[in-house]
Amino acid sequence: MSFERVAIIGLGLLGGSIGLAVAEHLPHIVTHGYDADPEVRRRAGERGLVGQVCADATEAVAGADLVILCIPVGAMGDAARALAPALAPDTLISDVGSSKRTISEALARALPDHLVIPAHPVAGTEHSGPDAGFAHLFHQRWCIITPPAGAPSDKVKELVQFWEALGAMVETMDADHHDRVLAVTSHIPHLIAYTIVGTASDMEEVTRSEVIKYSAGGFRDFTRIAASDPTMWRDVFLHNRDAVLDMLEAFLTDLALMREAIRAGDGETMYELFSRTREIRRSIVALGQDDSRPDFGRADHR
Repeated sequence: MSFERVAIIGLGLLGGSIGLAVAEHLPHIVTHGYDADPEVRRRAGERGLVGQVCADATEAVAGADLVILCIPVGAMGDAARALAPALAPDTLISDVGSSKRTISEALARALPDHLVIPAHPVAGTEHSGPDAGFAHLFHQRWCIITPPAGAPSDKVKELVQFWEALGAMVETMDADHHDRVLAVTSHIPHLIAYTIVGTASDMEEVTRSEVIKYSAGGFRDFTRIAASDPTMWRDVFLHNRDAVLDMLEAFLTDLALMREAIRAGDGETMYELFSRTREIRRSIVALGQDDSRPDFGRADHR
């Protein structure tokens, strides 16, 4: 890997975690970082999220071999255009956004003279901001890289090696395929979580205090997902709209079938679905993507 200087734009959960992971796993790499929020920059400096926190984005990327945009999806194009004058001709540009086709197109338009190889580390928590990052966030988590057609294989390999060095397992795929896969595995689950928590809080026959007080495991875990960064997820749904709408239509069809099974007292249909989904859970645990202990390994699972 030839990267010697990495610039991280956006110093929240993902950007901060990348900086900390580089310091731990690739200490020879110099890291510079920038965030548009002065308070975030101050806190990033206190925590040492990067080697140097810069007061200007162009200062952060000057001389960088690799620039990683860790900002909301909707801001990618404008941020890239602002950085363009300061980028070296051979700088590799990447990102961490969870929708890929629209990001690829936006970055290609903004940086027509630079190589852009998008990436998506499928890792995170419900927390955000400069205090949320930690060096092991990417350990045994997938990072999906979506190289554009004609991307140099050696540069793709370098980016793969970079993420593997941070502890991630790396897969490459087409951007459109990524967006359809993530619509099912991430985007629709978040949409459901935001909606069901909102529905519960709006119900007139129960009070908000009761919803909070009597939260059983299922609802409680929906609230964890629904606590994710609202700006980030708003942009995800807007920029992966086509894939999300396709998968949402499929989900609504399946939900309608379950509604009819409940209405008809069709226990066999319900049992068959519940059995299949239980096996999916077991497969996820078997792949090491979650904890098999009760209640996701929480210390107190009562």
